[in-house]
Amino acid sequence: MARALMVQGTGSDVGKSLIVAGLCRAYAARGLVVRPFKPQNMSNNAAVTADGGEIGRAQALQARAARVAPSVHMNPVLLKPQSEVGSQVVVQGRVIGNATARAYQGWKPRLMEAVQNSFARLRAEADLILVEGAGSAAEVNLRPNDIANMGFARAASVPVVLLGDIDRGGVIAQIVGTKAVIDPADAATVVGFVVNRFRGDPSLFAAGMAIIADHTGWAPLGLVPHFADASRLPAEDAMALTAGRRGTGGDGPIRVAVPTLPRISNFDDLDPLRLEPQVALAMVRPGEPLPLADLILLPGSKATMADLADLRRFGWDIDILGHARRGGRVLGLCGGYQMLGRTVADPDGTEGPPGTCAGLGLLDIETVLGGAKTLRAVSGRTVADDTAFTGYEMHVGQTAGPDCSRPLLRFSDGTADGATSVDGRIGGAYVHGLFADDAQRGAWLARLGGGPSPLNYEAEVERVLDGLATHLAAHIDLDRLLDLAR
Repeated sequence: MARALMVQGTGSDVGKSLIVAGLCRAYAARGLVVRPFKPQNMSNNAAVTADGGEIGRAQALQARAARVAPSVHMNPVLLKPQSEVGSQVVVQGRVIGNATARAYQGWKPRLMEAVQNSFARLRAEADLILVEGAGSAAEVNLRPNDIANMGFARAASVPVVLLGDIDRGGVIAQIVGTKAVIDPADAATVVGFVVNRFRGDPSLFAAGMAIIADHTGWAPLGLVPHFADASRLPAEDAMALTAGRRGTGGDGPIRVAVPTLPRISNFDDLDPLRLEPQVALAMVRPGEPLPLADLILLPGSKATMADLADLRRFGWDIDILGHARRGGRVLGLCGGYQMLGRTVADPDGTEGPPGTCAGLGLLDIETVLGGAKTLRAVSGRTVADDTAFTGYEMHVGQTAGPDCSRPLLRFSDGTADGATSVDGRIGGAYVHGLFADDAQRGAWLARLGGGPSPLNYEAEVERVLDGLATHLAAHIDLDRLLDLAR
């Protein structure tokens, strides 16, 4: 049976996903069979697995770091927020329904069985399981029936390393405060702490590490300096956008503007553009106008009709329609593709209250939400320029209309996806991951007046994962961590 160790945090976005990814690569490089695991995740940034399910994007990246294919068992419970108080619930890769935050608390006891089942499956095939907690270990108001942090750690007898983020300030209070409020039996599962995102002279925080250890009784296991290349990896969820950790693209001549919708999903579609030296990527926040651009890109959405309403509330519809009238290019991906049509209907309340709303009307198509969720890896060629692509589909609903007779993409099996306007300047499709494909990204850059791209995106992700593993090995005693796992 594999050893296991869990990384919990003092809060959200303290770097748990990144630390686990780096540890996965570091231990895999030592020849260990490593599996990542996150009992419960809340994110609209998801990935399709080889077995036709979906998991959090962070666990897919961690699987890549461990050099294994992602599996639904690496993230058995995924919550995909659709409103301020409710989420779609995905269990072992499949949607089982929607629940409000309050109702979901009553679901947890039966979901723990799925969590334990998936954990046991992974543990039977690995040397080491690296478990990631969710949110904060100090959410004691949610401790009854918890399956994401101490509830899981106690049930599975997995030791915990607590991670704090010095970059946001108050890391001593973060860690000491966690010890003060959690149950003593939960505190006993913690074998040590790590302080993340340190900047400056580490000797200046030696006393801080000692103070934390003195107040908690937990062992100091590492002071990890800020890893500058972290923003070059796909992020776990939209908190990275709102916290400003993703940054913007470069100052290249090709200007791409993206309205940051409240329910944005699968926004890692944009990461290759952000790293592309020819592109100046503007992630536009609510309240800001869309700037002049060569391309306006509408990303995926977990609730298309709700985000359409907000798009209009922010005035972005006026900007987009004006851009189109001036002959500008617009591309919609998944939910963004649905928004470009004449109408979006949700008769069964799949993503929110039942109803129908007007789209932007830039494509002569209509979308009806509902039915089985499409989850699959795909490949094929673009229709306009016969360029190869790879990617994945993750959506509900069907789209049809006259502009679908001019599809954007054609799959390897001969079927088509997407639609384009008569002049070819407006287009959309359901496929995610287009820009991670170097050939496909290069074709889009050429359409926008760019030259050959120097970026090999997949090689860049591998380079950063290797660098992250080296970085952690220099600042955390990996042998000691392995000894603490059980």
